[in-house]
Amino acid sequence: MIIASYNIQYGTGKDGEIDLARIAGELGDADIIALQEVERFFSTTGMVDQAAAIAELFPKHFWTFGPGVDLDASRVDADGRVENRRRQFGNMLLSRWPILSSRNHLLPKFGMVEQLALQRSILEGVIETAALGPVRVHSVHLGHAAAPERRNQIGQLNRILREAPGQGGVVTGRSASKHWTADGPLVDMPRQAVFLGDFNLTPDDPEYDLLVGPIDPKYGRISRLDGLVDAWLACGNDPDGGATCGSGNGPVRIDYAFLTPDLADTAKSMWVDADAQGSDHQPIFVEF
Repeated sequence: MIIASYNIQYGTGKDGEIDLARIAGELGDADIIALQEVERFFSTTGMVDQAAAIAELFPKHFWTFGPGVDLDASRVDADGRVENRRRQFGNMLLSRWPILSSRNHLLPKFGMVEQLALQRSILEGVIETAALGPVRVHSVHLGHAAAPERRNQIGQLNRILREAPGQGGVVTGRSASKHWTADGPLVDMPRQAVFLGDFNLTPDDPEYDLLVGPIDPKYGRISRLDGLVDAWLACGNDPDGGATCGSGNGPVRIDYAFLTPDLADTAKSMWVDADAQGSDHQPIFVEF
């Protein structure tokens, strides 16, 4: 089983061309896909519902979309009839297996005076996978401009990680009526989880330790049983490798797959497609 993640920059490649089919080709036959920077009804990208367009390119996948930014893009015709549309920017999940339940978690946001500040989010999907059983899969996009904002966002991510199993599925309770069970059984909230996406931080940044634990001078990385493991390192890759995006200081690793420890030993390999041209990021892949 292969899980992929790709910040697609609304389909805009290194050549400046918008090409969602190129994005789909670079993702190939991945079984589960987490996407970031998917747009709906922006004039600069042709007023396209990119979530729907991407879904058409993956006809054998189920999908869900969760916006961070959500603005009005409606039109009113000459007769006064409203065409209701939302200008949205957010994350998407696609899966070869049904996405049994989904939640869109909005993250803490700073209002900044000069820097662009966007509402960020984490899109969660519960998937019964063939290889791993039930897993919570998350498409993540953290803020780009301010480390303090990211620290707040990681705090919420960690609460989602640790508290979701105790909260249960999106519908719970033995007294659930037929209204809630007629169309299928209640969906549990598994402890196994994967967080994929653009975290806008490098392994050298202090925020990285908030995700995978601090380094002790004597004992090394202190990973908690209720924390996360960096799949890139769990698969034995070069800690200094795996760059996914360019920056003023050269290529850096800011796109990740973080796993709960019970999944770390099942991760067989992880790689970055360094040749992909569909975005300003490179897609990442994990094989289980």
